[in-house]
Amino acid sequence: MDGRRSLSSCRAPLVEALLTGRYGTTVTVSSWSRLAPWAVARARLAGPAGVPRDVVVKWVRDHPAPGRTPGGRLCAEVAALRFLADDLGLALAPRVLAADLDAGLVVLEDLAPRVALDGLLRRDGAAAHAERLAAFARARGELGAATAGHDGAYHARRATLGPVDRAADRRGRYAPLREEAHGHADALGVPIAGPAAAELADALAELYEPGPFLVLSNDDAEANNALVHPTGPADPRLIDFEYAGYAHALHDAVCLYVPGPAWMSVGDPVASGLADVHRTALAAGVPQAADDRRYGFGLAAACLAFALVRLERLPRLDARPPGDPSRPQLVATLEAAARTADTHRALPRLAGWAHRTAALLRRRWPDADLDLAALLPYTPRSRD
Repeated sequence: MDGRRSLSSCRAPLVEALLTGRYGTTVTVSSWSRLAPWAVARARLAGPAGVPRDVVVKWVRDHPAPGRTPGGRLCAEVAALRFLADDLGLALAPRVLAADLDAGLVVLEDLAPRVALDGLLRRDGAAAHAERLAAFARARGELGAATAGHDGAYHARRATLGPVDRAADRRGRYAPLREEAHGHADALGVPIAGPAAAELADALAELYEPGPFLVLSNDDAEANNALVHPTGPADPRLIDFEYAGYAHALHDAVCLYVPGPAWMSVGDPVASGLADVHRTALAAGVPQAADDRRYGFGLAAACLAFALVRLERLPRLDARPPGDPSRPQLVATLEAAARTADTHRALPRLAGWAHRTAALLRRRWPDADLDLAALLPYTPRSRD
C-alpha cells in the first residue's frame, strides 16, 4: 500500500469524525496531500458552508526527540495553541479545530496562502524580504510580550491534558549544557575553566530562572516556523508548538543574531533594524527588556548557550570530508554568539572562550577558514 493510500485509510475516518462533531454536520475528506518529510498533511474537505475547504493534520511521529514523549508533544501543541487563541485572543498561530490526543492526532487551521519564510529567503535572499523579516522579528517579540505573566493560566490549561515539568520547559534546549558543555570543550582542547566557567554558570542561571522574562516559546524560533504572505502585508503566523513551554524570552531572539541550523549567516540585526523591532515589541509586555544591562546579559547568555549546544556536533563534523559546509557554519555560530556578547558588554570571559574556540576550529579545519563577513544575510547552509 502506498504512503498516500495508507495515510488516507488510517486517518481520514478519524479526521472526518472529529470535524463532523466539531461542526455538527457531515464532513468528508476528499483528498490528502502529505507534507513530507514531516508527520503533517493537508486534507481537502467536503461539507456545507461554514466548513473549511482545507485543514492541516498532524500526527505523532514514531521517533520522538530524546526526553520527549509523542503524546507530550501533541499535548504541548494543543495546549499552547488553545491558550493563545482562547485564553489570550491572539491570532499569532493556527487555531486548533479538533484533536484526539489518545489517537495522537490534531487538526489545525490551514494558514495558506501563507508560506514558510525560510523558503522565500532561500529563493530571493534577505534583501528582497526585509519587511517579512521585520514582521517575523516583531511577531516573536509580540508572542513574548503577550504571554509574559500568564504562565499560571497556561500551566492550568496544560495540566488538563497531562503532566508537565515546568523546570524542563525553562531549560529547553539548554538542558544538556551543565553535563556536556565541559566535555566537548575539553575534548577540543579549550576547556571552560576559571572565570569563563563561572560566567557559564551565571548564564545558565539566567536562562533557567528568567524572572520577568518568562514567556511562552515554541522552542524553535527559526524562519521555517514562520508563515507569511509572499506578497502584500506579511501578516505572519508562528507554527510548530510541539515543544512549547514557558522559557526565557531572549531564547526566541537568538535566531536574529546567531545562524541557526539552516544558515551560514543571519547578518547584523542591529544594522538591519531587526534587533530594535524585536526588542520594542517584547518591551511592550516585558518592560525590563528596555534595560540595556538586563537585556544584554540575557541575550548574551542565550546566544552563547545556543553556540555551546551546537558544539556537540563536533565529533560528527570532524568525521566529514573537507569542504562540508557544516564546518564553517559551526565557526560562524561561535563567532556570532561571541560578537553579540561583545556588543552588549556581557559575559566577556565566556565570549573570549567562544572566540578562541572558533579560531581553533579555523586552524583544525582549513576548509572552514573562510571570510564569513563577506556572506550575505541568510546565506543557506546546503545540508545538515
